[in-house]
Amino acid sequence: MKRIAIIGGGFAGVTAAYELAKLAREGAQVEAVLFEASGRLGGTVQTTREGHYIIEGGPDGWVTEKPWAQELAEELGLGDEILPSSDAHRRTYVLIGASPDSVGTLQAMPDGMRMMVPGDLDAMDASELFSAEAKRAYHDELNRAEELRTHAPASDESVADFVRRHFGDEVLEKIGAPLLSGVLGGNVTTLSVRAVMAPFVAMEQEHGSLIAGVQARNATRPGKKTSLFTSLRSGVATLVDRMIATIPIAWVRLGTEVVAVAHDSSGWTVSRSAGGRITPEHFDAVMIATPAHVTRTLMAPLNQRAAALLDMDASSAVVAAFGFPDATKLPLPAGFGFLVPSGSSSRLLACTFVDQKYSGRVPEGGRLIRAFFGGAAAERLMRCTNDEIASVARLELARILGPLPEPEITSVRRLPRSLPQYSIGHLERMAELDQCVSQMPGLWLLGNGYRGVGLPDLVRDARQAARDSVQ
Repeated sequence: MKRIAIIGGGFAGVTAAYELAKLAREGAQVEAVLFEASGRLGGTVQTTREGHYIIEGGPDGWVTEKPWAQELAEELGLGDEILPSSDAHRRTYVLIGASPDSVGTLQAMPDGMRMMVPGDLDAMDASELFSAEAKRAYHDELNRAEELRTHAPASDESVADFVRRHFGDEVLEKIGAPLLSGVLGGNVTTLSVRAVMAPFVAMEQEHGSLIAGVQARNATRPGKKTSLFTSLRSGVATLVDRMIATIPIAWVRLGTEVVAVAHDSSGWTVSRSAGGRITPEHFDAVMIATPAHVTRTLMAPLNQRAAALLDMDASSAVVAAFGFPDATKLPLPAGFGFLVPSGSSSRLLACTFVDQKYSGRVPEGGRLIRAFFGGAAAERLMRCTNDEIASVARLELARILGPLPEPEITSVRRLPRSLPQYSIGHLERMAELDQCVSQMPGLWLLGNGYRGVGLPDLVRDARQAARDSVQ
């Protein structure tokens, strides 16, 4: 019987345990122990269900074009639960002109945008979001296709430099930076374009112009209607709950912190702390699915170079959600929500109009919005009480959306160091890290610090690691 330790009961760790349990039921001679320092499994994935409100404390779904999360949901018997985003309302706004002396206005991004790249130049020209200069930059980008292709850098660069080369500062500041910050909470001047915008780098290599690349992509999918995002009707945590239900109870150890990992010719020793005692336990393989900074500490005695490669920044987030029983008392523009550019007087990073993004999230006639804080604002708010965070969020939202009625339900979630920052050269560092790990047979590193931050990426990597571990 092969024994495998899984350190960290977040989404990746639970998925690995689920896959190993499935393999065991199919006849594989394997058992696992899932160590989680806290009292719950699922990590950042957490759904609150109260009074017909479905409120996500972390990710509210996944990008549809990455298939692995949906495949898992269907395998778990959740096919009827799969919920596409309401793309008839798929519009995103940008807060423009907010300053200490001005509330600012919400301007819609043009239709047909893929990130900051327009697929429809006529819609872009008709938009009030961009100045005449920025619109000329878009048109010029299409005419500079060959120049952009032949002069593309041979090595990695920042997202900021990449966007500036194609479209200039205004596009970067108005939508490029807010979009990436909304997803990763990061600084576009240090984020690796090859790690976080790989499809656009490939477009540049093939077409030069990103606009030409998006138009070519659209031409190959005429009339294809696929929702941008996918979730589950009862909330993303249902995915975690279904996986947990298949994992043997004896495999799960909550409230158990792993403090050290050692390796020798006989296998792996995992030392855990419980009840004030340090207890070692032997395993044939180990999967470390903790946040990158925790993994770095565990890896340091094993391989100093691997630990150095795990030295990466991570951004925190604070999420405040508010449910209102009467949507007519909080009229919102049709869309999924809005982004706040850096330099704005608002402390918000973004806001999601949840009931317009996904159906069935509120009682009939209700309204649900989620406010996001990141960076320095999130770090400051992390030290506040829930009531203080909710008060700040309501104040910021009221400045932008107008007076808010009294919410029927309020939810606050802190996500410390939850978004690792893929800085310039990330892919090269991860390739070297893979080499270090390959020198220690029976070791896998899982989580959002390596090959993608979304749920589908975590599912793909965790399931593959589980399959490889029983070979």
